[in-house]
Amino acid sequence: EAVRAGRHVVVATGTASGKSLAYLLPALTAVAEGAGEPGGRGSTALYLSPTKALAADQLASVRALGVPGVRAATYDGDLPSEERRWVREHANYVLTNPDMLHRSLLPGHGRWQRFLRALRVVVVDECHRYRGLFGSHVAAVLRRLRRLALAAGGPGPVFVLASATAADPATTASRRHRS
Repeated sequence: EAVRAGRHVVVATGTASGKSLAYLLPALTAVAEGAGEPGGRGSTALYLSPTKALAADQLASVRALGVPGVRAATYDGDLPSEERRWVREHANYVLTNPDMLHRSLLPGHGRWQRFLRALRVVVVDECHRYRGLFGSHVAAVLRRLRRLALAAGGPGPVFVLASATAADPATTASRRHRS
């Protein structure tokens, strides 16, 4: 409900406690509701993971849900250029990592304009992993993502951070994401 109301959220609960559903529900709802919008690609969502394996697991979970209108795909360094083009032009739920966001998606933001304009939800999974210098880097990348989404003409995304081990989730989230 908080994400749907446009508020940034951090979800912190133990492993296997339903955390994924807490961010999948608003993200997939935004994408599914926007899938039928005339004249556009509809709403999009971006999922960031620190590991390729976690993104692959999440992709399997998204596909298993079978939500109509959701075109989910991973975007990583091993993806051939033709498949990258398909993701850019057609996927509405993209799973990637902070490095690909920084090195590929954001520098090529001109080619991602439609996706960025439609971006409604950004999920940052395992947010406790982004500490120190790397955490500062990821925070800067997220701020740049937000600025580019706004510059593309969209309303800007809502950020959902998730962690199973953050001792103080509000502090963890606020140190990494400041508007």
